[in-house]
Amino acid sequence: MEKKTLTAIFLSLAIILVYQYFFVKPPPPKSTEQEVAVEKIDVKPDSKEVLKETLTEVVPLRQEPTSGKDIKVESPLYTAIFTTIGGTLKSFKLKDYRKTLDKNSGLIELVNVMDGMEYPFTVTFPESSINISPKGIHQTDADSIDITRSTDTRRLTFTWSYPEKMKIEKIFTFYPEKYSLDLEVIVHNLSKRTLSENALLSWHQFVDPEAGTSRYSHTGPISFVKDSIHREKVKKLGTKKFLGPDVSWGGFEDKYFIAAMIPQKPSLTSLIAFKDSRNMVSVDLEGPKNLIPPGQSGLFNYSLYLGPKDYDVLKVEGVRLENSIDFGSWIKWLALPLLVALKFLHQYVHNYGVAIILLTILIKLVFWPLGNKSYKSMKEMQKLQPQMLKLREKYKDDKTRINQETMALYKKNKVNPLGGCLPMVIQIPVFFGLYKALLYSIELRHSPFIWWIQDLSAKDPYYITPIVMGATMFLQQKMSPQMGGDGMQQKVMLWMPVIFTFMFLNFPSGLVIYWLFNNLLSIGQQYYINKRP
Repeated sequence: MEKKTLTAIFLSLAIILVYQYFFVKPPPPKSTEQEVAVEKIDVKPDSKEVLKETLTEVVPLRQEPTSGKDIKVESPLYTAIFTTIGGTLKSFKLKDYRKTLDKNSGLIELVNVMDGMEYPFTVTFPESSINISPKGIHQTDADSIDITRSTDTRRLTFTWSYPEKMKIEKIFTFYPEKYSLDLEVIVHNLSKRTLSENALLSWHQFVDPEAGTSRYSHTGPISFVKDSIHREKVKKLGTKKFLGPDVSWGGFEDKYFIAAMIPQKPSLTSLIAFKDSRNMVSVDLEGPKNLIPPGQSGLFNYSLYLGPKDYDVLKVEGVRLENSIDFGSWIKWLALPLLVALKFLHQYVHNYGVAIILLTILIKLVFWPLGNKSYKSMKEMQKLQPQMLKLREKYKDDKTRINQETMALYKKNKVNPLGGCLPMVIQIPVFFGLYKALLYSIELRHSPFIWWIQDLSAKDPYYITPIVMGATMFLQQKMSPQMGGDGMQQKVMLWMPVIFTFMFLNFPSGLVIYWLFNNLLSIGQQYYINKRP
């Protein structure tokens, strides 16, 4: 058998060598003449004008000036600075959000690039026969734009041209009361040949490799492709990652803010995400090709959103941008109603800490009957503990008999062994839904409660609430009926309050307040049940 295997291997190699030598044609030698690009254009058969192979000379890169000027755009919601170098975005600051609680900490800046890097909203044409510099100096039709006291939209146009070849216009449209803006990219064919162009719109962001990351939030590329959210971890980004087509939107996010690019033709749009050696993360949207006959123009349309991850604001965009809030794939159907209820209560109390307490009380009232049933079942189970211990001692060598006798004991006394835990299990999804709603809601960011708690999205600076929460958990455990079990189980239950206290030390104080008041209400309910005859 070994000889037959070796013979088969040698014959296979021989066949491959013979085929390569006699049948495979060698590649043509590289031409030393002027480089020429040949491309077949795939169009409708009835188009006589472009049903041909276009032969386009590669135009060398033109020398561009190195200095540009800035154009400031003032809106009621943001201050943006564009630059004529590439007709790109240089700064975008949100007026309603600061980096920290300190009023002098500065506004949130969504653009973060280092010297020498490309700015966001760079538009390139990777397959163009004309070498277009992404940092070419553009002409502009305005030195500044101010829509703080206006109800009308305003436009800012950047123009770049190559004589007798191509002219490119980038037109940004701004809206006074919106975080979103529009972008039109118009390519004018000034040559005598049909151009085939596809635009690449890019968002560039520098990510400090030394900066700490949070386990509860994602900072990096995000996209919505084929009705699914895709989040790319920056540390794992290296070579280009391709997604699509059918890209509804793509961009860069952190826990509370997002910069998103929304194509007009998602079904024909793909996304590319990668990180280079400078730790610059790029997210590119690549659209379909446009065939542009001589003397005509090609149009590429986008919508752009740069702002907070506020559910109501994102939903207005109509492209399911609200899915960028990490409520979870299935728990969001509970998190969203709880968030709506929280915002409704805030309209009347004007304090999100008080609104959390009121919402906790409402949830507890809804589940009050289930809680009563659970505590009663636990008391009934506790009464049966002496008889269960006798059964275990009597049939200690026969586990099957112990289970049979135990179930018979439950049936005789009309006790449901799941009665104590089933109501609690039903409440768990609600707890997780509220957990998600509080953890990722921008409404809690920099929202004060009382005294030392001035930011419900940050941890308690003095760890008072998590320690009190641990104490209430310990008290609640002591008040609950003891269900028996082995010594190891009892020791684990004794350590649970300590473990939870350490877990909650760095949790947002809004979450700790919810858990603390839920414990207090549970203690009150347990006291009520224990006092009843």
